[in-house]
Amino acid sequence: MNILNYMADFLGDSAHWEGYDGIPTRVAEHIGYTLMALGIAAAVGLPVGLVTGHTGRGGNTLALIATIGRALPSFGLMVLMFLLLGLGMAPVLIPLVVLAIPPILVTTYEAMRSVDPAPVDAARGMGMAEAEVLFRVELPVALPLILSGLRSAAIQIVSTATIAAYVSFGGLGRYIVDGLYQRDYEKVVGGATLVAAMALATLGLFWAVARLTVSRGVRRAHVG
Repeated sequence: MNILNYMADFLGDSAHWEGYDGIPTRVAEHIGYTLMALGIAAAVGLPVGLVTGHTGRGGNTLALIATIGRALPSFGLMVLMFLLLGLGMAPVLIPLVVLAIPPILVTTYEAMRSVDPAPVDAARGMGMAEAEVLFRVELPVALPLILSGLRSAAIQIVSTATIAAYVSFGGLGRYIVDGLYQRDYEKVVGGATLVAAMALATLGLFWAVARLTVSRGVRRAHVG
């Protein structure tokens, strides 16, 4: 039986759409893990990236932090957190947050530094406070790149949140882990397909957000 048949059989089985192990429940759990991790990572990465990008200070430090964060293995970090903290959401969220902070942090910093200095200097010359310069002049121009960093972080979280199943939590990784243990390859392929579909849906969501929040002039400049 090929992969397409496994996929069709998994998705076509009504038993997989009901109950605590049903697809709607597992999708909701996966989305929950993703939103929690992305929210925490954004709360850390966005302010730091905005301020350091605005001031132009700390770029080398951010690059070092990002390199360290990307070098840490998510699964290994989760196992370590599980041994230190015990069963709970923290051992799952910490690796996902560590994974998501570097792209948000670095991309936000680079987005702010890429803003044309001419309008920034003009705004300061008009007497704008630094906070006004940041939020009214720099941020609207930097927004497309900032959203790309959030998008990259979200897709990485969606793809990696499957590790939650290894410490008895849910999400779409439950199908993959249980399927491998049971040698149920229909379930493995079905779970992997749903993770890929969620990653594609995340891409579409961020595309829609960019269309709604980024001004047409800024979009045209970035496309050009």
